[in-house]
Amino acid sequence: MKKLGYVLLLIIFVLCLKSCLHADMYDEKGVKGENSVQQEMFFREYPTHITKNIDGTDYSQSQTDVGKFGGTIVFSTIGEGPKTFNPFNAKDNISATLSEVMYDGLLSTHPVTGQPVPKLAKDFTVDGNNYIIYLRKGLKWSDGKPITADDVVFTWKNIIFDGMGNTSTRDSMVIDGKLPTVSKVDDYTVKFTTPKPFAPFIRNLSTPIAPKHVFEPAVKKGTEYFDGFLSTNTPPDKFVISGAFKIKEYVPAQRVVYERNPNYYVINKQDKKLPYLDKLVYLIVGDVNNEVLKFEGGELDVIGLQGANVSRFKELEKHSNFKVYNLGPSTGTMFVTMNLNNRKNAKGDYYVNPIKQKWFRDKNFRQAVDYAIDRKNIVFNIANGLGAPLYTAESLNSIYLNKNLKPYDKDIKKSEELLKLSGFYKDKKGRLFDKYGHLVEFDLYTNAGNTEREAIGVMVKQDLEDLGMKVNFKPVEFNTLVNKLVNTYDWDLVIMGLTGSPLEPNGGKNVWMSDGTLHMFNQRPANSNFNDKLEWEKQLDKLFIEGALATKFEDRKRFYDEYQKIAYEEKPFIYLYSPLVISAIRNKFKNIYPSMLGGLTHNIEEIYIEETKK
Repeated sequence: MKKLGYVLLLIIFVLCLKSCLHADMYDEKGVKGENSVQQEMFFREYPTHITKNIDGTDYSQSQTDVGKFGGTIVFSTIGEGPKTFNPFNAKDNISATLSEVMYDGLLSTHPVTGQPVPKLAKDFTVDGNNYIIYLRKGLKWSDGKPITADDVVFTWKNIIFDGMGNTSTRDSMVIDGKLPTVSKVDDYTVKFTTPKPFAPFIRNLSTPIAPKHVFEPAVKKGTEYFDGFLSTNTPPDKFVISGAFKIKEYVPAQRVVYERNPNYYVINKQDKKLPYLDKLVYLIVGDVNNEVLKFEGGELDVIGLQGANVSRFKELEKHSNFKVYNLGPSTGTMFVTMNLNNRKNAKGDYYVNPIKQKWFRDKNFRQAVDYAIDRKNIVFNIANGLGAPLYTAESLNSIYLNKNLKPYDKDIKKSEELLKLSGFYKDKKGRLFDKYGHLVEFDLYTNAGNTEREAIGVMVKQDLEDLGMKVNFKPVEFNTLVNKLVNTYDWDLVIMGLTGSPLEPNGGKNVWMSDGTLHMFNQRPANSNFNDKLEWEKQLDKLFIEGALATKFEDRKRFYDEYQKIAYEEKPFIYLYSPLVISAIRNKFKNIYPSMLGGLTHNIEEIYIEETKK
């Protein structure tokens, strides 16, 4: 059977997508921003590539309009820049984005339908728990060496399955304690076999493939060496890639420059090799305000807009050289989470103050914080009305969204009742104390430079102070914050966001499973005791295992509904709101196919510049 296991899921997704295109952002109370931008019907059906064999090479032929070669597109990234250019080591979104520019996977996702489509692979078949991948013949790495099944087997067996670098992909594929197997059938055919039929497996095949002849020496030197392999200090000529663009220059805290890969396997309808553009540039802009200034000054070509800037940009659009696109609800989630880690470090000290730990592990305390937050106020004042309150672990456009979980307003009285149940009380000055007489005071972190999250932090701080809590709001540099979350565990509360997929909840397995690398609310250090799970953590483990093994959509939906219900009640993450994704791009760029799943530039190799006449 070819791809039949996903037909039902894809039909449901397309129906959901169509409904999202026509819907305004309302919640059940009728909340709607005064400045809401109607989602324009600019979505066009993105033409799927076809395979064309020329002199023994299976090229992927674009079916978009033939464009002009040359030119540069300039993007931006907030913060201090990437930590690595190794896609298998990336643990933050910036590093992942800037490294994966250079490496393609076997498959990709169609930006409109969500269907798995070939990339380095020419085709694939699925039969139960067997996945046969047919590689394109004649493809070459940027150094001229052939891309073969040996590269695929090495990537999956020796990097991913052996736990090199970031283990998130590996962790998401463990089934009954076992990993899939991968084997070479011939030079251009690879077979994957999962221990049991495993619905999410096919989507993991978008993971980048590494050139064996470059990565194997690093792998043989061990984990410590691999963790520093292809770092930001690596000379550009050391990179061997399969993607459309290869790194040319990296200037720390300033920019990353990529140049076109002359060996790229995508061609246009005239059989000329893509990409059209000569260069990609990512400017490291520090913060959102600087990003906006650079776009308005003409230094950037593409920008993602926060709600507060949308109205002004829509007005500027009328007399400017760019267009603003409303891509629909975000597929990610924004939340506040508390540190439930009650363990000790190697020195015998608690990661989190034991007094605070008792508060954070108290369900009544977490729910009290949840009811104190004014989500509608956040939507209006932070997103300028361009979004909706969020209460669930799945995004609002997820085909797995549990719609039985109802929204609610800020309710200080409810919060106070919950706190009282756990013995909290206020003194005459309105300060909150626990039943042992300890003042309720803690730190709230987020990443500095992200003005949206900083503004949310100010509002959350004010909301919690209505309960008598003392909140020390501390924006810190992003890499510092990541280190706290995944290495030192020395934090109290944090405002963060996670990317997600409206098609597949299993992508969040490493967040929800108790041994997951992003199980940040109760992170367990390596080699720690995993027998100390909270009861609801045990339930989440079970649901994610069973959900992945269920092959019918309605069965999977039942498991994922239940996980959302647990998250809704236990509040390991306190979800805040779902913004609309609104972006702008210069009019001179053509072959733009905006989509909710892919954004504006998912087809970067097909985008070209058509200079306007003066």
